[in-house]
Amino acid sequence: MTIPTELIGSMPRSNELLAAMAAFEAGSLDGAKYAAIQEQAVRETIETLEATGSPVATDGEQSKPSFLTYPVEGLSNLSPDGVVIPFADGHTRQLPSLASGPFRYKTHADEYLRAARRHAKVPVKQAVAAPSALSLLYPSAGITGYSRQQFLDDLANEAEADIRGCLDAGAHVVQLDFEEARLSLKLDPSAGLLDDFIALNNRVLSRFTGDERARIGVYTGPGADQDSTHSLDVDYAGLLPKLFTLFVGNFYVQLASEADPDRVLRIIADHLPSEARVFIGVIDPIDPRVETAEEVRDRVLLAGRHIPVDRLGTCDDAGFAPFADDQSTSRQTAFAKIRARVEGTALAAESLGL
Repeated sequence: MTIPTELIGSMPRSNELLAAMAAFEAGSLDGAKYAAIQEQAVRETIETLEATGSPVATDGEQSKPSFLTYPVEGLSNLSPDGVVIPFADGHTRQLPSLASGPFRYKTHADEYLRAARRHAKVPVKQAVAAPSALSLLYPSAGITGYSRQQFLDDLANEAEADIRGCLDAGAHVVQLDFEEARLSLKLDPSAGLLDDFIALNNRVLSRFTGDERARIGVYTGPGADQDSTHSLDVDYAGLLPKLFTLFVGNFYVQLASEADPDRVLRIIADHLPSEARVFIGVIDPIDPRVETAEEVRDRVLLAGRHIPVDRLGTCDDAGFAPFADDQSTSRQTAFAKIRARVEGTALAAESLGL
C-alpha cells in the first residue's frame, strides 16, 4: 500500500500563455492560434507534472480564466458588479452577477478534462466549481421574472451535469472547489450561510451513487491568491464538522499553513466519515521557500498519528494560481514543491513500512 498524493489543480501560467491571453482579449490574436498556445501549455504542464513523479495530473487550469468563473466566462446575461472577495493583503476579486435568467453554463469542465487526457500518461483529476460558489452570482435584489428558487434549480442541474460529464469522460476524481466554505464563516459567524452552502452542494451530490461519490471530492482552504488568503483567521473548528457531512468520498484540506496542525488533525480524526479519505495539505503554495522532502515526511507522519493510514492522502494547501493572472509563484517553484510533496509522501510511506 502507498499513500496517495494529488495536487489541487491550478499551476502558474507561462509568460507566453499570459501574453497570448492578453492578445486574445485585445482582439489581436485569433482564436485558432490562441487555442494552439493553450494546448501547448496544457501538454507542457502535464509532461512536467509527470516528470516530478506525480501519480495524478491535472491540466493546471491553463485554459481557465479562474477556478470559479470558467462555467460563465463569455455569457451575455452577466453584469460585472457581483460579490467582492477581500484578501488579507488588501487586494480583492470581484465576481460577476447574473442579470437575467435562465442560468446556464457556457463551458463544462469535461472539455478541459478531455483535452488533458490526450496528453497524459497518468490518471487525470478535474476540479469543478462548487454550486455553492456559483450561487453567489444571483443578485441580492433578485431578478424580475426569475426567482432565486428557479435559479437554484437551474444551478443544481448544471452543476450535476458538470460533475457527471467529467466522471463519464474518465476523470480519476472530480474535485469540487469549496473555498467559500471558510469565508462564509467570516461573512456569517452564525454559520447560516455555511449551512445553506452545504445543503445546496448535497442537493447536487445526492444525485450520484455511492460508487460515483467515491470518485468525487471536495477541497477547502482559506483562499490563496497573490500570496494572500481571505479567511485564514477563521477557526477550522467551526467548519470541519459541517464539511464532513458532504456526500463525497474524498476531502482535500489545507493544513501546512495552519498555526496548530495537530489541533486540526484531532478535529479531522473526530469527524471524518468512516468511508472517506482525507488528503491533508503538506505544501504551502504561498510560502516562497520550497519545502524539503523530509519536512513533508514529518507532516505526513504527524497526520498518521491521528488518521488511519489507509484513509490518508497528501495534497498541496491550494492551487498555485487559481486566477489566471496570478504570477506570485513561478512555475519552477511550483513544480519543485510538487516534487517535494511526491518524494516526501513516499518517504513517509517507507517510514511506516508500507
